[in-house]
Amino acid sequence: MIKMRKSLLALLSVLALVAAACGSDGVTDAGPDTTTTAPPTDETDAPDDTDPPEDTVVEDTTTTETPEPPVDAATEALIAKFDADGDGTVTIGVAAAGPRDDGGYVEGLVGFTVDWAADNGFPEPIVVDNIGADEAAQSMSDLAQQGVDLMFVGASEIAEPLGDLTEAFPDIFWYCNCGAGFEELPGLAQATDWGAAIHYTGGVAIGQVLAENGGTKAIFLGCCDLNFEVEALEATRAGLASVDPSFTMDYVATGDFPFDFANSGNATAAFSTAVADGVTVAYAYLDGALEPVAQAATEAGIPVFAAGPADVCERDDGIDWSGSIVFDGGLYAKEGVNRIVDGTLTEGSTYQFPTQQGLNGGVLCDGSADAATAIDEAFGLLAAFDEDLMGQLGAISGAAYAGG
Repeated sequence: MIKMRKSLLALLSVLALVAAACGSDGVTDAGPDTTTTAPPTDETDAPDDTDPPEDTVVEDTTTTETPEPPVDAATEALIAKFDADGDGTVTIGVAAAGPRDDGGYVEGLVGFTVDWAADNGFPEPIVVDNIGADEAAQSMSDLAQQGVDLMFVGASEIAEPLGDLTEAFPDIFWYCNCGAGFEELPGLAQATDWGAAIHYTGGVAIGQVLAENGGTKAIFLGCCDLNFEVEALEATRAGLASVDPSFTMDYVATGDFPFDFANSGNATAAFSTAVADGVTVAYAYLDGALEPVAQAATEAGIPVFAAGPADVCERDDGIDWSGSIVFDGGLYAKEGVNRIVDGTLTEGSTYQFPTQQGLNGGVLCDGSADAATAIDEAFGLLAAFDEDLMGQLGAISGAAYAGG
C-alpha cells in the first residue's frame, strides 16, 4: 500500500513537470522586464495645480474696458448740427471786443458758452477777448484755425471782417450777437435787439430811483459818442422824462475812439466829477470799467445801474447795485442757439430779440411796488406797439444812425 502511494506520487510529479514544459512552448524571450511601477500616491498629499493654497492671494489679471458714457439725443443733435471736422464733438470759439471778466455783457456771453459746453460734454470754449476793430480780422482768423466748429462773435463792433471770414471758413457755423445789426451774409446767423426800446424801459427804472431819492440828475458814462451810445442815451432820457419831465441825464465820454469802454481811470474820474456836480444816479454803459465805477458809486452812496448783465441783483460782489439795463450776452446767446437748433435762425438770416421782461430792459433791485408797476407799464406800451411811443423811439434810432 505504501509502495502504491509512492508510485502515484511519482506519477503526479512527472505529469506536473510535463505541464510546465508545455506551457512555455512558442513564447519568445523578451529579456528581463525593465518596467518599474511607481509606488502608490497618497492623493491627500499631492498639490492640485488648479487650486491654490488657501492663504494665497490670486491677482485678477483680466482687463475690462470702461464703456464710454452714452451721449443723449439732444447732444447728438448738436454734434450733428455743428461738428464741422467730424471729430465727434463741438469746439466753440468766442470772439469778444471787451474783457471776458468785465462783469457785464461779455462775461455773460463767455459764461454761457462755458456752461453750455460743459453740460454737453464738449471741450472748454476757446475765448479771445479784448479784440480791437483794427485787429478783428486777424484775431478771428487765428481763432478759426484752432479746430473751431461753432463761432460766437460778441458784438457788431468787430463784425466788419465777417464777410471775408465766413467765405474763408465756410464749414464753421458763424453766429453773431450783433446788437444794432450788421449786413446779412450767406454764411452768418445773427441776432439783434432794439436798443432804443430796451433803454426806454431802463430810463423808467432810473427815473423811479431819482424820484425816490429826491434827485433830478443822472449821468451816462460811455465810450466816445458812438451811434449806438447816442441811441441808448436819448432813449434813456425819454424814459426819464416819462417819469418826470424835469429829470436830466448828462453824457460823459470816458474812452478813446473807437470802442474803448474799459478806461477805468477816466471813468471813475468822470464819475467823481459828476457827483460833485449834483448827480444822484449813475449809469455805467461800460465793459471793463463797469465794476470800478460801480465800486466807486457804492463807496459814495450813489445808486448805480449796470449795462448788460441780468444777474446783478443776485450778486455778492460788494457792490450795492440799484438795477441794470439788461442786454445780457449769455441770455442772448442761449436764445440764439435754441433758435439755430430748432431751425428758426439759419445762416443768412437775422433774428431780432423782442423787448420783454425776463430777456432785456430795465430791472430794479429791491424797488418799491410803485416802481415795479411803472416798469411793467413801460413794457406794456412796447408790447402793445403804442403808436406815440413807437414813433418817438423810431425817431431816436433814425437820428442816431443817420450818419451811418
